[in-house]
Amino acid sequence: MSDRYLELRDGRRVPVDEKGYLTEPQDWSEDVAEFMAEADGIQLTADHWAVLRIFRDYFSRFDIDPPMRALVKLARAKLGDERGGSRHLYRLFPDGPSTQACRYAGLPRPLSCI
Repeated sequence: MSDRYLELRDGRRVPVDEKGYLTEPQDWSEDVAEFMAEADGIQLTADHWAVLRIFRDYFSRFDIDPPMRALVKLARAKLGDERGGSRHLYRLFPDGPSTQACRYAGLPRPLSCI
């Protein structure tokens, strides 16, 4: 069990690893994602949520986070060419779409971050 926690507004404590990723996937909720984003100074918009859904859906099908190329392809299909491009994804998730979106989506730390 982790000795690191997110202290949520409702008083719940959710265990996270040293990089802030959930250690128990079942602890994820939209409230947890919003809490993580707010702690990073980000207000989640419809575009953010579309990307988070892409991550969660891809992970549920392939048991891995989407590689950047696949993410851009899926985001362009959902959001259009401009809003689904890598530049826009980095504007949404300035610490990196793969790392930051994975964390907000409640997914394990990407292999590229280990």
